[in-house]
Amino acid sequence: MSKQRTINLRRKQRSRTRLRKLANGRPRLSVFRSSKHIYAQVIDDISGTTLASASSKEANFSGDKGSNAEAASIIGNLVAERAVKAGVKEVIFDRGGYIFHGRVKALAEGARNGGLQF
Repeated sequence: MSKQRTINLRRKQRSRTRLRKLANGRPRLSVFRSSKHIYAQVIDDISGTTLASASSKEANFSGDKGSNAEAASIIGNLVAERAVKAGVKEVIFDRGGYIFHGRVKALAEGARNGGLQF
């Protein structure tokens, strides 16, 4: 395993450990971003199930490109609508070790506009 990969895994684990202490039974909105796409899932850690998900790779994705902040905002709104339909109102935001900036921030704002509270 490369040194950079090890550093990224430690950052992700450190942030997730803090989230588990603050969660109080709320599901988490987990974000993964690649160079071309962005993915979001609402996960219930108690039962280990995914309650709602959305990604820029979906067939019904209406954005032009999956790698910009506008697309991330659309994905955030889409995952929020699906989570609200599944009965989830409050989540805890798991940025996955990424800096809260750019596409990750746009996804979070889109999820807030879609009706999720965190």
